[in-house]
Amino acid sequence: MPWHKVALIGVGLLGGSIGLALRHGRLAQSVVGYVRRPEAIAECEQVGALDFATTDIQQVVQNADLVILCTPLMQMRPLAAQLMPHLAPGAILTDVGSVKKSVHLAIDPLINNSGISFVGSHPMAGSEKMGVAASRPDLFKNSLCVVTEGDNSPPAAIQRIEDFWRSLGARILRLSPEAHDAFSARSSHLPHLVAAHLANLVLDPSQPLEQSALCANGFKDATRMASSSPEMWRDISLTNRDELDAALEQLITALQNYRTSLTAGDSERITDLFQQAKTRRDGWIRKATLPPTA
Repeated sequence: MPWHKVALIGVGLLGGSIGLALRHGRLAQSVVGYVRRPEAIAECEQVGALDFATTDIQQVVQNADLVILCTPLMQMRPLAAQLMPHLAPGAILTDVGSVKKSVHLAIDPLINNSGISFVGSHPMAGSEKMGVAASRPDLFKNSLCVVTEGDNSPPAAIQRIEDFWRSLGARILRLSPEAHDAFSARSSHLPHLVAAHLANLVLDPSQPLEQSALCANGFKDATRMASSSPEMWRDISLTNRDELDAALEQLITALQNYRTSLTAGDSERITDLFQQAKTRRDGWIRKATLPPTA
């Protein structure tokens, strides 16, 4: 087996899905998890995501050769600092965070000269659903996983992490933490922000009941992401605020340009906007390709 013991720090949708995929594929001798709430232990056992779960982080990471941080971003550094003294030399630490530069800046100094390797990961698979009960063993199949390297990411550790995600069915794209955050701000973080504002605006309780009654499938699709974890998206917003601010500026400029065309009744420019969007999205859907992997 490629892994002796995999320790999951946090067992929600992503952590639970990793555990299920590992156990179903028999990719590790042991899959264990750290949870904050004692009552979550029974939830993990019921789903079958782990061999065992506990609130004792030392017990979870002891003798683990792979440790995966599956918590909200702002919890990762304190948890990494807590578990570091109990890791065996040669262990690999990774994460599933949606922002990478801040995670590297937080964790790389903690493991300097420790014999532990840290490689950043962002599996771009998920759902607006939360919790281990929503876990699926096939969550990562045909999804993209970005892998990022930092100051303590030796080539052998990077290769093992890439192989790990491939074993779960993911495709790999290696990026610098900075490039990942810039791209994700536009393709992932900005859409979540727009969905949240749209849901708040249209579903404001002060609106007449007829307003929500007129919200059909288009509104449902456009706002699906607004049902995601508020804690997670708070952390993403704050840890990637510079890149998200730049993406917001681009969107605001585009909306202002559209508003100018709308006010002027410029039919041609408005048609061009929607035609360009349709052409680009349809082309993206047809291709569904990736740049060459590392």
